Amino acid sequence: MTRKISYIIALGAALALSSCGKKLGQFSSEYFTVNPNPLEVVGEQVPSTISARIPEKFFVRNAEVTVTPVLVYNGTETTSAPYTFQGEKVRGNAPVISYENGGNVSIPANFLYQPEMANSELQLDFAVTQGSKQYVLPRVTVATGVVATATLANVKSAAPAYAADAFQRVINNRYTANIMFLINQANIRASELKTDAMVELRNLIIAAAGDSAQVIRELNIQSYASPDGGIDINERLAAQRESATTSYLRDQLAKDKITEFGELTSQFTAEDWEGFQLLVAQSNIQDKDLILSVLSMYKDPEQREREIRNLSNVFEQLADEILPQLRYSRITASIDVVGRSDEEIMALATSNPKQLSVEEILYAGTLTDDNATRLAIYEAAANQYSNDYRTWNNLGAAQFAAGNYNGAQKSFNKAMSLSGAAAEPQMNAGLCQLADGNYSKAHQLFGGAAGLNELNDALGLFYLKTGDNAAAARAFGNSKSNNAALAQILTKDYSKARQTLASIDNPDATTYYLMAVLGARTNNEQMLTTNLRQAVRLDSSLADRARQDLEFSGFNLSKALN
Repeated sequence: MTRKISYIIALGAALALSSCGKKLGQFSSEYFTVNPNPLEVVGEQVPSTISARIPEKFFVRNAEVTVTPVLVYNGTETTSAPYTFQGEKVRGNAPVISYENGGNVSIPANFLYQPEMANSELQLDFAVTQGSKQYVLPRVTVATGVVATATLANVKSAAPAYAADAFQRVINNRYTANIMFLINQANIRASELKTDAMVELRNLIIAAAGDSAQVIRELNIQSYASPDGGIDINERLAAQRESATTSYLRDQLAKDKITEFGELTSQFTAEDWEGFQLLVAQSNIQDKDLILSVLSMYKDPEQREREIRNLSNVFEQLADEILPQLRYSRITASIDVVGRSDEEIMALATSNPKQLSVEEILYAGTLTDDNATRLAIYEAAANQYSNDYRTWNNLGAAQFAAGNYNGAQKSFNKAMSLSGAAAEPQMNAGLCQLADGNYSKAHQLFGGAAGLNELNDALGLFYLKTGDNAAAARAFGNSKSNNAALAQILTKDYSKARQTLASIDNPDATTYYLMAVLGARTNNEQMLTTNLRQAVRLDSSLADRARQDLEFSGFNLSKALN
């Protein structure tokens, strides 16, 4: 019995020494799976997770292995962070792989994307330390190629935010003058027709009638009686004042030979309690709160008058200061000032912009789809109205659309210096930072543009560039742009992506290329071929991209590219 136990112990020791002493065998590609495979660009990175399943009786107990993911492409290679795991006899903090049972490890890998990576191999480099010995094992290829669809996100196609103009072609002005009456009278005194207000109103009406750029829309008369006295008397008195004022105005229009004046309307108010309450509230009468309380307590006009007359200590003051102001007719002239036509504004914007107001010249920029023309208009605007942030912002937006990002950034900086709280230049400056890869600064600037309609698209682009495709799709919402469709493709919302691409007003080469990608992903070869052919027709450089693009690896592209 003792001899048998000794034999078992010796055999176990021999096996243990054997598993520790022998060199680690070569790793097989079958031990590894990669997600995703092929690799895929996310933002501007190529991330992946390499899952290793180490079989039993393979990993020696005293071995420590450092795995380095290597992406090999175009005669060069780039490495990701190394990852270490170890056997059971190694003193260390790395994950342990059992000799008897094997084990699983998960190896993260990430590479900064380069265009040449489309044709590439993801290989694993193995460096082994076993006691005092160090050696390397042959590399293993675990994935092939990189899908680079995410790189179609394009800052240059983003729409900058233009600051709105306040141009109004038709501006309505209302001018008023009052004719005051004596108590219980409705005749118009000559002195009332010579007041400054009445003389100015008459001159404005005459000037408007003789100016082709002005239109008299309406002349209105509103006549009032003060709320002292009986309701029947006041109603008759207010009506007489309305009639007298209307007759005067018609006669005056005839004398001034004014025949085009829109409508002449008139109304009267028998007892102007509303005006009475307003004047009392604005006055310095000592007991005005008591008077206002009476007005709120009683709604019947005659009872109101009785209660106020009962306030004998203040009624005399009311009769002297307040009530005379309520015996009047108010004449209101509604006159439209008609500005220049679109044609006139554009003609001046391109020939003599100095004759345009800031609102007109900003409006002129909205009348053309030609960015070169828009750029010239906003350059003139910034020169003429250099203290208005909108001119610099819109100049920068046109420069951005023209691809002059340095000039655009300078213009946006100028706009922000004039109005630090303005949302448009902050968002636009964020786009410039996004184009330069300064994502943190871009996000900070976008934060200052909260509430701006265009911000959602800018944020969507930011999320695309930083690899959060789901957030990008949410930010774009129902936007109709290439970038929005790209976010939907990357989140596999293919139905919405197709709707978005079909709704783009001015489709370009990228629009058709994305539609071809959509065709490939939905196994619609005709859709792929038709749209890829159109994309290459608009941009011949896309032919080379398509030949390398793993999106199309399962299709024959000869019909589209030949």
